Amino acid sequence: MKVNIRIKDIALKANVSTGTVDRVLHNRGNVNEKVKEKVLKIISEMKYEPNFIARALGSNKTYHLAALIPDYSFDAYWLAPKLGIEKAEKDLGKFGVQVHQFIFNPFDVDSFIKAANDALLINPDGIVLSPIFYREVLPFFETWKKKGIPFVLFNTQIAEFDPLSYIGQDNYQSGFLAGKLIHYGMKNPSPILIAHIDEEISNATHLLKKEQGLRNYFLHNNLADRYDILKIELKRTDVASFKSKLTGIFESTPNLGAIFVTTSKAHEIAKFVDQYITTPVNIVGYDLLPQNLYYLNKGSISFLINQNPKGQGYWAINQLVDHLVFKKEVAPIKFFPLDIVTKENLNYYIDEDIV
Repeated sequence: MKVNIRIKDIALKANVSTGTVDRVLHNRGNVNEKVKEKVLKIISEMKYEPNFIARALGSNKTYHLAALIPDYSFDAYWLAPKLGIEKAEKDLGKFGVQVHQFIFNPFDVDSFIKAANDALLINPDGIVLSPIFYREVLPFFETWKKKGIPFVLFNTQIAEFDPLSYIGQDNYQSGFLAGKLIHYGMKNPSPILIAHIDEEISNATHLLKKEQGLRNYFLHNNLADRYDILKIELKRTDVASFKSKLTGIFESTPNLGAIFVTTSKAHEIAKFVDQYITTPVNIVGYDLLPQNLYYLNKGSISFLINQNPKGQGYWAINQLVDHLVFKKEVAPIKFFPLDIVTKENLNYYIDEDIV
């Protein structure tokens, strides 16, 4: 049975006051060096572990966290991370945690820059964000590092700037998995289309990793010479171009066998295929958006890879709180499972809460 060691117990054994022990624990000075060494030795011998949860509950300190969140009115995917962040704030509010949301247009880089600058004005204790604009977020990383502000990334991993933690899937492995699903679903080798929707690919590292993962599946399995892999970039806002580009692909590649949609917009491709294409094509995409679920149930989408965006938002806040409030060592990466969702197992995910 584990014994709960108190500061009072250490003070009694060291024959000093509890205040002296507290000053040693927090390195506040004003303690004789020999006394300090004695107290530290007793702390080690007694295996004292601070009760940060009790301390946080009894503290009047408020931790101000900034959450940079894309506006879900432009892209429904971002509602789930927002809800996850709000649930985490509700669960952790008793420890003095307040989350300030800074919403930006995910298709407007200036909107992101303004939101990031606004976040700095509150002098946050920590920041969570999905760094969807790679080039523009890098100067903010440098600023936050200089100011000593820890930041946690979700959905998009940028490891080279040493964030406190990354929460989400391994984007490369998810692309690799998509390649495997597509390969296993084909009776005969056929061309494969990688579709990036609503993103500037040169500035979206997470989508490039997904694409590379898929390509490498075929390369590593010595299949690259048998499967022609095409790529297309589409914008939903340009309806005419969206339709024209897809029409051109199907006309030039009538035996197209599968489409890998690297974003949560697989439903847009499924809708087009249902309306204009008579030959069957397997579609693999991401996320359990209502529109995607409709086409999954209909059979127009073969597989969805669940990225658990609500869980990403929830655990991003939790990682910051573990670091700031509970003084825990935080894992630099928290990868989520690569859940494969089909219409047959969909019901097991619909009512699933944070995992």
